[in-house]
Amino acid sequence: MNTRPSPAHRMDRSPRAHRARRARATLAALLFCGFALYVAWHAAHDGETRPVDEVPLPAAHGEGPAAPGDAAAQPEIVRRGEYLARVGDCAACHTADKSRPFAGGLAINTPFGKIYTPNITPDPDTGIGQWTDSDFMRAMHEGVGKGGERLYPAFPYVEFTRVTEQDVLAIRAYLNTLAPIHYKPPANALRFPFNQRWLMIFWNLFNFDEGRFVPDPQKSAEYNRGAYLVEGLAHCEECHTPRNFMQGLKSGERFSGATQAGWQAYNITPDRAGGIGGWSDDALMRYLATGVAAGHANAAGPMAEVVQNSTQYLTSEDLRSITAYLRGQPPIAGGVTRSRDSFGKPANDDITALRGTTITSVNGAQLFVANCASCHNWTGAGVGASAPGAYPSLIHNSVAGAASPDNLTMTILHGVRRQTKDADVLMPAFGDELSNDQVAAIANYVTKRFGNPQASITPDEVAALRAQPQ
Repeated sequence: MNTRPSPAHRMDRSPRAHRARRARATLAALLFCGFALYVAWHAAHDGETRPVDEVPLPAAHGEGPAAPGDAAAQPEIVRRGEYLARVGDCAACHTADKSRPFAGGLAINTPFGKIYTPNITPDPDTGIGQWTDSDFMRAMHEGVGKGGERLYPAFPYVEFTRVTEQDVLAIRAYLNTLAPIHYKPPANALRFPFNQRWLMIFWNLFNFDEGRFVPDPQKSAEYNRGAYLVEGLAHCEECHTPRNFMQGLKSGERFSGATQAGWQAYNITPDRAGGIGGWSDDALMRYLATGVAAGHANAAGPMAEVVQNSTQYLTSEDLRSITAYLRGQPPIAGGVTRSRDSFGKPANDDITALRGTTITSVNGAQLFVANCASCHNWTGAGVGASAPGAYPSLIHNSVAGAASPDNLTMTILHGVRRQTKDADVLMPAFGDELSNDQVAAIANYVTKRFGNPQASITPDEVAALRAQPQ
């Protein structure tokens, strides 16, 4: 038998053939590693992550998977999506004209210019009718639009990234049931270079961590549910956390208070002086559900809109979970040594002092009696006691007792409109009726008589607040 190697076998043993075999082996290894990385990435991004108290609706009801976007096949998911859209207060930002709900066009003023919210109705030309579920998910989780454009963080994807894929798809299912509205909002009016969307890549590096909510195993299910809501869809930090020079959130001062369009979003940490540590759980839940916490606060400005459009619709379980979560945050005093709702006593002799007096200048007491006393009483105690539609007391009122009179002034200028299931609250705006001097005089009278006597405001400061776009 011929035992000599064949020419082909001899060729295989050459250095050239050896290198070829190594190259093929290396290529195969690289392909395998690439496939493994893809599988890992796919599992991480498409795996089902949910709060500890959440069960997939189809599984809970023994249903098979519904076709994506088929709202008729998943009515319970649509109902859940409507509830979640309430939690996220989607309508507030995406509705400029109430006759065009969710069609966008609302102007959001930023330090860098004006951003107009987009149309999120299922209109195929001007809305999101041609978006796939993946497109919608990417916008919510990564802040990237259908065309790959970077979204501005006026859309709070910084928080929405924590929302489970199941809940995002439920919201999408609900939006698919809305009437499509053909409306193209105005183009953004941002100064250069802030109108360059690609720069958001660098903003995200410092201010955005993409990823779904992960429950804390050391905390209760109630706390984790509250964390999922507050840190996610409810995006409470967007208003109640101060911002850095890039307009990102200061993570070390979470919930310690911030200013939005002239309104102060107060400290909601559990500090007894600076925050809401002196509120009972029931008082906080009532405030979120009705806008009123007797002896503490009455929602006005942007918070009144949040109560009206969002938190009044939350279940008692979710309200209690939010309360449990806020109670568990680090308390921040912010230099405050006395709670805002601890100030004030009734006026006793102001009316008597005005009798027979000739007023020759702007007088806060006279203006208060003329413009405010019919609802708040000349004593400041309010009218209507604790009834849902009562006119609030200015005594032990967190707006009158705040270190800054800005919210009090903004309330005088713009009034209050808050509709809830319990009451339709209306305070008229006096901005068109009173001058800056008169508004300042009333605000200073209220703080000195019923609130924090150290708080004061000048006519020029009133003018600056008046100029804030709302």
